[in-house]
Amino acid sequence: MTYEEIVAYTKSKMAEVDISGYKGHLAAQVNITGEGEGAFYVELNDGNAVVEPYEYFDRDVVLIASADVFIAIVDGKKDAVAAYLTGGLKVEGNIEKAKEFGELLKNSKKAAKKAAAKPAKTAAKTVKPAKTTAKAAKAEKPAKTVVKAEKPAKAEKQAAAAKTVTPAQKKAAVAVAKNVAAKKSTTKSAETK
Repeated sequence: MTYEEIVAYTKSKMAEVDISGYKGHLAAQVNITGEGEGAFYVELNDGNAVVEPYEYFDRDVVLIASADVFIAIVDGKKDAVAAYLTGGLKVEGNIEKAKEFGELLKNSKKAAKKAAAKPAKTAAKTVKPAKTTAKAAKAEKPAKTVVKAEKPAKAEKQAAAAKTVTPAQKKAAVAVAKNVAAKKSTTKSAETK
């Protein structure tokens, strides 16, 4: 990855992190070593996150890592403390702020996974749109179907296949079909005169 790609990726990942409950200030300068070498900063301030491609001189902490290690930490694939203990991440400055930053990333990833794994509890319904032709009025009455969302993938397939029409919708379709048929006969009789 290039330096610009690393900064852009970090910026997009930080936009996904829920820091709305974070009160306080944390300024971390990130020094990438090796491929994509460069420095940028991540600043958290009362629920807002900013990532910019500049050095931050009034910072709390400097995080030094290769692009691979830092991206793995941001993605939640690697624990920041484990990376620090194995030498993949070096920290200069306030170690407590570095831990705080790592915990914010870790907790946000857990919350996102938990929300994604939670199945929907509502019943899925699909309504077939009414046709506005006389043939629609003569169509067979479709069966009413309600699909319970037990497993998200299975429920989506069943909901897509389900065809549900309420009595009121059928009545409206019949009325529209009659109106269309009446207009056609009125138009034909007017044209023949």
